[in-house]
Amino acid sequence: MVTAATMNSPLIGTPKLEIKDVGKIFKTKSGETTALEKTSFTINDGEFVTILGPSGCGKSTVLRIVAGLEEATSGQVLLDGEVINGPGPDRGMVFQSYTLFPWLNVKENITFGLKLNGVSQKEREDVARHYLQLIGLEGFENHYPIQLSGGMKQRVAIARALANDPKILLMDEPFGALDAQTRNIMQEVLLKAWEESKKTILFITHDVDESIFLADSVYVMSARPGRLKKKVPISIERPRGFSVKGTVEFAAYKEELLSLIREESLKSI
Repeated sequence: MVTAATMNSPLIGTPKLEIKDVGKIFKTKSGETTALEKTSFTINDGEFVTILGPSGCGKSTVLRIVAGLEEATSGQVLLDGEVINGPGPDRGMVFQSYTLFPWLNVKENITFGLKLNGVSQKEREDVARHYLQLIGLEGFENHYPIQLSGGMKQRVAIARALANDPKILLMDEPFGALDAQTRNIMQEVLLKAWEESKKTILFITHDVDESIFLADSVYVMSARPGRLKKKVPISIERPRGFSVKGTVEFAAYKEELLSLIREESLKSI
């Protein structure tokens, strides 16, 4: 695979990501709100993990703490054994909103971080060509974001994040604004990119089908204050295609997860 840098290898025996007793309390004018109770879990190198939970359960708060965009009130997060104290290029981020630079074309958006880091033009061209092929946007390299559909913009955002060769890819409901058909296609595009890159991915979603289809493990969050309710390993064979969503095995996982989410949703009412 074409890459702009060689990723540092994690310490032997150390999980890629460790979340240790992480909690978050927001201070308000009327007092304090506990968004996240002390939560702990680990993610292994190359693992695809989704966090699923009812609205307001703190799943995006977990992701923002891992990204270094939010400071935990308690606990710590370690990436390859090193404590996270703020944002860094070792974590790629893809948001629900389209975050491309409107004044840059597709190729320039993908290679923006590489250019900042002084990567040569030839290597940037090689990386752009690789990811344009991977996300199925060959021929669109000179298009600007305004000329792209929502799904195409998110493909570029994923390619840009991967092009910087982060240790982990963090995704906060990246397909939430897309229509159902485009969302299904984007899930398959993401799986193809993940199978190629072998990146560790932490993915936030409220969509049960999406969480099963993508993940090696689904972490179900409780209603606020959020905490880890249950880890559900997904043993559906890979590679996965759209047809797997019609299988009995998929339906069984869906029934289990819907039941867990329903319990928590009722508590929040």
